[in-house]
Order: sequence, then structure tokens, then C-alpha cells
Amino acid sequence: MKDIFIQYKPFFTFLLKFALFYLVFAVGYNQFLNQFDESKFEIDSITVMVSNHTYYLMQFFNEDFQILKNTTQPSMKIIFNGKYVARIIEGCNAISVIILFAAFVFAFASSWIKTFLYIVVGSLLVYILNIVRIGLLVWAIYYYPQYQEFLHGTIFPLFIYGVVFILWIIWVTKFSKYAK
Repeated sequence: MKDIFIQYKPFFTFLLKFALFYLVFAVGYNQFLNQFDESKFEIDSITVMVSNHTYYLMQFFNEDFQILKNTTQPSMKIIFNGKYVARIIEGCNAISVIILFAAFVFAFASSWIKTFLYIVVGSLLVYILNIVRIGLLVWAIYYYPQYQEFLHGTIFPLFIYGVVFILWIIWVTKFSKYAK
């Protein structure tokens, strides 16, 4: 048993660092969310911020776009060209994806400053691309409503997770302590 641990020490170290980082930040994020009362349809401040940033993006492109607080559930309504097209809920804000991204990078940490900077820059990139993703998704659902489930359930998750995967590959091959 001891030989197995020694032989696979890098894997177990990665697994432990990943699990600890993910657990700490997931629990912390969950604690943050617990301060909002869903029975009163309160929306967490990060989801509101993502909604506002999506609004600003769409305004940049001169789109007829509105974000309204939903009065029947904890979400933000998206009105596009006068039509209620979608809603932004907590799961749309990409924080869980960012925590997953950061945990992986941390598990393959090199120098602390390099790791920290990569997590910050990568998280900002994921955040910004998530806003773009929401804007594109709203536009696509408005013009192609028959593909809503495919767009929301397949294409756009592939987009955001694909970006995270590429960032992980870049981290491991170019910046981590395992990069050649």
C-alpha cells in the first residue's frame, strides 16, 4: 500500500489539493448564497451583476434589451426586442465554473504569484466570455426558438467548458510546474 502511495504521489497530491481548494471555495460560495432568501425571490448580487453586465454588452450593440427582476422567482428576466426570451438564475453566473477552473489550476500550482495571476486572469476571461455567452444565447433563442434546448443545454455549455478546458491545457503545458 505504501508503495502505491509513493508511486502515485503526484496524482494523490493533485487530488488532495484540488479537493481541498474546491471544497473550501464551494462551501464559501454556498455560504454566500445562503444569505439570500429564495422564498422572497431574492437574487444573489453576483447574478445581478452578471445580468447588468449582459445588459451593458447588449447596449453596446444597440440591441433592444431589458433586464427586469422577476417577481415570481429568484431570477432576472431578459426582454429582447419586446419579448420575454430567457431568465438569468444563479447557475448562469459562472461562479461554479470559475471555482472548478481555479481548483484545477491550484492543484497544478507552480509559483504562488504565477498561479494566483493565472487564476485571476483566467477567471476574468471566463466571466467575460460567460457574459458574451448569455448575450449570444438570448439572441440565438430569440431568432431560433425551436433550438432553445439544444442551444442552452449543449452548444453554450460546450462553449464555456471548452474555454475552461483550453485554459487548463495552457496552464499545464506552459505555466505549471509540469510544463517542459
